[in-house]
Amino acid sequence: MSKHGTIRRYTLIIEKINRGHHPSFDEIKEYLFDHGFEISARTIQRDIEQIRYEFGFEILYNRDKNGYYIDFENCINTESFLRFLEIVNTAELLTESLSENKDTLKYISFDNSGVFKGTENIKPLLQAIKNNRIVTYKHFNYHTGKTNSYTLKPYLLREYQNRWYIIGTINKNSEFRTFGLDRVQNLIITTETFKPDKKANPAELFENTIGVVYSYHEQQKVILSFTSVQGKYIKSLPLHKSQRIIIDNEDELRIELNVIPNYELSQLILMHGETVKVIEPVWLIDEIKETLKASLKQYK
Repeated sequence: MSKHGTIRRYTLIIEKINRGHHPSFDEIKEYLFDHGFEISARTIQRDIEQIRYEFGFEILYNRDKNGYYIDFENCINTESFLRFLEIVNTAELLTESLSENKDTLKYISFDNSGVFKGTENIKPLLQAIKNNRIVTYKHFNYHTGKTNSYTLKPYLLREYQNRWYIIGTINKNSEFRTFGLDRVQNLIITTETFKPDKKANPAELFENTIGVVYSYHEQQKVILSFTSVQGKYIKSLPLHKSQRIIIDNEDELRIELNVIPNYELSQLILMHGETVKVIEPVWLIDEIKETLKASLKQYK
């Protein structure tokens, strides 16, 4: 069985357990069979174990209800794992379609805004993170227009809006820094290792943040009002996992976010133009107003 097939089975197992009410082992097996996987009970059991041990996704058995459930409270990196499954399954579907018909690409249109640079660095950086290897590279700064050399202790790879970033610490500084892979040059994975700070978890920095610009400030309640039409898009693809609907009628969709405000939040609000209005906090209302005024001056 190919890697794609294994990942597909993982997806179906999680899908069945998540949607069902403590499905039994036989029900999971039948669900897999209905989707083209005629496999042994041992293989299914091994899949469940692999999902738990390799990805930290807790699938447990409830004897009272004679079925399986997902212990989300004790799952590690739930969102990252589900996003990973989504990406791999989409790739598998496209690969299968292409192998069946070479003309498949005629009927698929990808975002042609440009090819992202730096993807060749993802694999070596991932290995460096796993093996606690110090890396060196040169990085170009868009703001200063200068290229500087860095020695980094890498902790995390993060993807945002089709761009990849490496997060780590420099020298003895314990504060995390973020670098875009599209501007990384001359990457070297050194033989020197480092001892990761067990108390430091960069992934947690982004739990309450939109994008890659994070801060150590307190998270705040942000309330946004969208037009009813735009609200349909916001409901189908939430701005953040904390998104909660306050009002949903023919006039507006009003949502509440609990996030640490940053540059990307403001940019996200501005991107929606006249279809959104900031209700609170007041300081964010003023900031968006000033930005819009500055933008308007560009056209005078």
